[in-house]
Amino acid sequence: MMQIESQAPKVRFPVLNLGFRPFFALAAIWAVVAVGLWLGFFVLGWPFPASGLSPIAWHAHEMVFGYALAVIAGFLLTAVRNWTQVQTPWGLPLLGLALLWLVARAGVLGWGLLPPWLGMGAEALFIALLVLAVAWPVIRVRQWGQLPIVLKLLLFLPASLAWYAGLLGWLEDGERIGLYSGFYLVLALIFNMGRRVIPFFIERGVDDPDAALKNCTLVDRSNLLLFLAMAVIDVFVGGSWAVGLLALVLAVLNAVRLWGWHHPELWQKPLLWVLYLGYAWLVVGFVLLALGRFGLISPLLAVHAFAYGGIGMMTLGMMARVSLGHTGRNVFQPPAMLTPVFGLLMLGAVVRVFLPMVAPDGYRLWIALSQILWMLAFAGFAWRYLPMLWQARVDGRWG
Repeated sequence: MMQIESQAPKVRFPVLNLGFRPFFALAAIWAVVAVGLWLGFFVLGWPFPASGLSPIAWHAHEMVFGYALAVIAGFLLTAVRNWTQVQTPWGLPLLGLALLWLVARAGVLGWGLLPPWLGMGAEALFIALLVLAVAWPVIRVRQWGQLPIVLKLLLFLPASLAWYAGLLGWLEDGERIGLYSGFYLVLALIFNMGRRVIPFFIERGVDDPDAALKNCTLVDRSNLLLFLAMAVIDVFVGGSWAVGLLALVLAVLNAVRLWGWHHPELWQKPLLWVLYLGYAWLVVGFVLLALGRFGLISPLLAVHAFAYGGIGMMTLGMMARVSLGHTGRNVFQPPAMLTPVFGLLMLGAVVRVFLPMVAPDGYRLWIALSQILWMLAFAGFAWRYLPMLWQARVDGRWG
């Protein structure tokens, strides 16, 4: 760590020191803005500015390739620097990456008003440069075990291009293929990183020096292979029953994994239970996916169990913890406001996923309420964390 710190130059704005700073800030702000716009378009009837693109398609794309990919960028640019001890983009190159991400957001929202190559080109270039920024340190120090992560990140590029190709009429069913490919890639990275960090954080976060959580190699390998098979079948082959059966098996495997990670003291630590409950939502997502593929419920309920509950809570929890640690603050004494923030997001996931099942007549009300709860959660996070992300580390170190 001292080696890369000694090589790290001083920059005028600390927000450009390390990848988590601008991208976590952008993700938090976009989580509020994009869902606020979605509330306006879907519930309040605001005119949608893009032409040739539906508001639903915009919303889905922006949650995957906008919000989620920003969190992934911030996390990996920071984590890879720690893993490899090789400096990742800082200063103007990091600013350039962030600006490409922003241009892509404008290009999609202004589809039909702005040149189509603007959003498509900016997003493709952003992903390509992000892959290079993550891959170069890994290759340089020959940490070949990290290459699966790099490969998953690389696959966002064809997924993004497929979505735009479908939108332009160049690829039949391209919008669905690109969107669900990106969605499953986000989940794959969540599973990958969750397996690494959740048991690690729990063992070191509880007040029990003898805490030793259970992991099973067979479960790990089976989960990886079966999830890959399910995603490929669902996106490229079809076959609702096959997807449903694989989803049920994956629900059991991940429930077993989650049970092995349980420690009673984690419920006293908000930075632990948010990740644990986020992972539990992924198990719920598999169950609902199976029910949806068997024709028993709406498939969108599974999507939002994965996205709102699983991805939402996992990413918010990771941003909260990583930001504390990498700004020199104590991760074992997080801000007190995180408990209500995480609680709002958990409540919003329940409203979005379960209330439409039990009271379908109030569907638009439940959507609006879940949107408001999501915005309140991320606005609370942004209010407390944006100053941390903008200012220098409190311990005087670089990063």
